Amino acid sequence: MQAMDFVYAVCTACDPAYYAYIYSVVGSEHYQRVTGFCRSITLVGCTLGSVIGQMLVSLAGVSYFNLNIISVTSTSVALLCSLFLPMPSKSMFVHRTMAENTIEMPPVELESPHSEQTQSATGTEIESKSTGSNKCLQVFGRLGKEMKECYSSMKILYWSLWWAFATAGYTQVINYIQLLWEHVEPSQKFSIYNGGAEAISTFLGAILSFSVAYVKVNWDVFGELALTIFSAIDAGAIFFMVYSRNIWMCYAGYIIFKSCYMLLITIATYQLAVNLSMERYALLFGFNTFVALALQTILTLIVVDPRGLALDIVTQFIVYGSCFSVIAGIILVRSMYLLIPLYCKGPVSHLHNAVTARTNDCGLNAPAPA
Repeated sequence: MQAMDFVYAVCTACDPAYYAYIYSVVGSEHYQRVTGFCRSITLVGCTLGSVIGQMLVSLAGVSYFNLNIISVTSTSVALLCSLFLPMPSKSMFVHRTMAENTIEMPPVELESPHSEQTQSATGTEIESKSTGSNKCLQVFGRLGKEMKECYSSMKILYWSLWWAFATAGYTQVINYIQLLWEHVEPSQKFSIYNGGAEAISTFLGAILSFSVAYVKVNWDVFGELALTIFSAIDAGAIFFMVYSRNIWMCYAGYIIFKSCYMLLITIATYQLAVNLSMERYALLFGFNTFVALALQTILTLIVVDPRGLALDIVTQFIVYGSCFSVIAGIILVRSMYLLIPLYCKGPVSHLHNAVTARTNDCGLNAPAPA
């Protein structure tokens, strides 16, 4: 179990690194399209895995152990392919940190060559000691400063908050959906089609993610409204799974839930990237993922763990649905605060300009400092 958790942690860390790498090798004008392509092709791969796994289990009677061997083999092939990818340009994060902390000393008149050598050696020794002792503090200080500058943009802050809370809820649903399906329809009495449900939900998510590459929407204006609508749909899908008590309805609710989340996380990734400088991608994506996993851990301890409430599986999903309802409600209040006054002031044709001006006043469209 500990080994599985370690491997899962490594895979989770690779996801933000993957998108940070992609954004570092393309121009910002291509971010929307690239995000849609990368997210959709990843989901297509997951779809193929689900379909093949379902076919091997249902038709060939392949054991789960052999499925794991197939997974390891395909992952090894992906690792070999990654060795041939072009290297990104070197990040100037640490170099810039050191450069900004370099202090130019005024010229000093030297009395003799011996004095010059002594002073040079002494200065080098002091500089070496200072660099060695302060390097870590400088790097962590720079990290803190970078994060403060990133989250000073209200737009980045709101999208990051949605990322963290929604990802925590999504991960919980993904981790425990099998138990809900088993509760609704025990596998001993029913042919299992869980892999098929995973395949359909992932493929639909791939289609929606791919569509983001071509949808012409001003997310500065309608982004929070989209978060509200699809977060509410996610909440409704979870409650639908809980109260339907029918396995096919559970499958349908899960397909809707997962595809909507994949659509929103694609939009969120693009929106964060387009408002960040290159060296901040991995920092922000990684920190958002860390917060999401921390929230998931807290939620697990409270809801699932025997040391907490240890709720039954149905009540657990009611809690998860309530979390998405709260997310949708909070973002709805924010969206209405911005949109309703502007809609009342002028016709719909002027809504775009009005909202843009209002969000600029609120600091929502302020670009992240370089």
